[in-house]
Amino acid sequence: MSDETLASYKAKYASIDQRLDAGLSDAERPAVKTEIVTLFKSVEQQLAELSVLRDEIKSLVDKWKAQQVASAANLAPQFTGEKPVVHADHIGASTFIEKGWSRLSLGDHEGAEQALLKAIELSPGDPQSEALLGWAQMLQEKYDDALMNFQKVLVREPANSLARINVGYICLKKKIFGEAIEHLSKAIRLDNDRKASLYAHFYLGLVYFEREMYEDAQTFFRKTLGLGPNLIEAYYELGRAHWFNDEREQGLEVWKQGLAANKFNPWGKKCGEMVRLVEGGGEPPRET
Repeated sequence: MSDETLASYKAKYASIDQRLDAGLSDAERPAVKTEIVTLFKSVEQQLAELSVLRDEIKSLVDKWKAQQVASAANLAPQFTGEKPVVHADHIGASTFIEKGWSRLSLGDHEGAEQALLKAIELSPGDPQSEALLGWAQMLQEKYDDALMNFQKVLVREPANSLARINVGYICLKKKIFGEAIEHLSKAIRLDNDRKASLYAHFYLGLVYFEREMYEDAQTFFRKTLGLGPNLIEAYYELGRAHWFNDEREQGLEVWKQGLAANKFNPWGKKCGEMVRLVEGGGEPPRET
C-alpha cells in the first residue's frame, strides 16, 4: 500500500468520522452507510493483497539467505533456529522475540539484538530470548556479551547442546582452549542434537589445530566429514592440518576433494584457491 493510498483512506475515514460526530440527517444516513461499507471493503481487499505479497516476500528472503551463504566463508555456526514458540502476553515481550528471530533469519544481527534486548527488558530471565540474543551478539563478534547470555541459558538448560557449542566456539575465538574443549566434548557426549554434534567435532579440530596438535585436528575433521559431508569447510581445514604437519601431498589431495565436493560453495572455492596457490609454489595461510 503506497503512502498516497494510505493517506487517502485516512482522509476518507476522517471525513466520515467528522460527519458522524456532527450528526446525520435521515436523508444523509444511507449514503454515509454506503461510504463506510465501500471504505471497509476497499481496505479489506488491500490487506488481502498485502498478505499475499508478504508470503511472496518470504521466498525472496530464502533466496537472499541462499546467496548470502554462497558468498561468505565464515566459521561461525549458521543460524538455523526454529521459529520460537511464543505465547500472547500483556507486556508485549513475545512481539519482540518474534521480531528478533525474524531479523536473525534475515541476517540483520544488529536489528535482532535491539529487538531481543527489548524482549528481555519486558520479560527478564527468559531463556529463549537470551539464547537468541546470544546468537545475535556472537554473529556480530560481540563475544563477551554473547558468552554471558549463553552461559545464562546453560545454567537453566545444561543439556542445550546448541548453546554449548556456541560457548565452545566463542572460547575458541578468545583462545580459551581448555574451556572450549570442555564444552565441545560435553556436546558430543550429550549427543542430543545432530547439528551441535557436527559443529562440536569441527571446532575441536580447530582447537587442536590452533594448539599445533595436527594429528588430533585431522581426526576431528575426518569425523566431521563423516557426520556431515556437506560441511565443506572441514575439507579446507583438514587440508591445512595435513599441510602444516608436513604431509603436503595429502593436504593437496584433500583440497582437491573439497573443490570436487562443491565448487560453488565458498569453502569449496577456498579449497580451489589453495590448490592453485600451492601448485604455483605458494604457501597456505596459517590463519583461516
